[in-house]
Amino acid sequence: MNKYIVEFIGTFFLVLTVGCTVIEPGAGALAPLAIGSVLMVMIFAGGHISGGHYNPAVTLAVWLRGKCTPPDAVAYMISQVIGGVLAALVVKYLKADSVIVAGEHQVVPALVAEFLFTFALAYMVLNVATAKGTEGNSFYGLAIGFTVMVGAFSVGNISGGAFNPAVAVGISVMGLSTWSFIWVYLVANLAAGAFAALVFKTVDPGD
Repeated sequence: MNKYIVEFIGTFFLVLTVGCTVIEPGAGALAPLAIGSVLMVMIFAGGHISGGHYNPAVTLAVWLRGKCTPPDAVAYMISQVIGGVLAALVVKYLKADSVIVAGEHQVVPALVAEFLFTFALAYMVLNVATAKGTEGNSFYGLAIGFTVMVGAFSVGNISGGAFNPAVAVGISVMGLSTWSFIWVYLVANLAAGAFAALVFKTVDPGD
């Protein structure tokens, strides 16, 4: 049960930070730095308990890689989505006086951007947090947080920079993205997580 609580907490603060830094008055151009940083610190805080996924796409990759059982994978994803929804509701309360405008993104570029950077995130997680060669390292939280930061800076204006189905649900609840667009995030993010596991197992079949 503790690991599910940790997944809830980490995802909650990730989505909370997304909403509070993106919705005006927010952090402006520094929002990706704050988002990557909160992910980093939450991973350092809870990674030793749950693995610090905070992302259904990452959980899918870790499960397909063989480092997470099916029951845990399902429970992780449920905990993550609940954390994202509750964080979104808190953001709506905290930012009640803000005017929220849903982002408008073209479908195909957004699919490509979300797939590429979710793949980068999931593939990197598998290598720094589950591989034998990097076992016991002290940098995995920083590497994961910085990957999200880089993705947000790079393609945030193209796709919204979710890279995470729980974040996608959260920003939809907040009104930062329309519900009709959520399939783009779900398809791209989950497909990228699955592909990352396939590539990892292909590149390093003995791990």
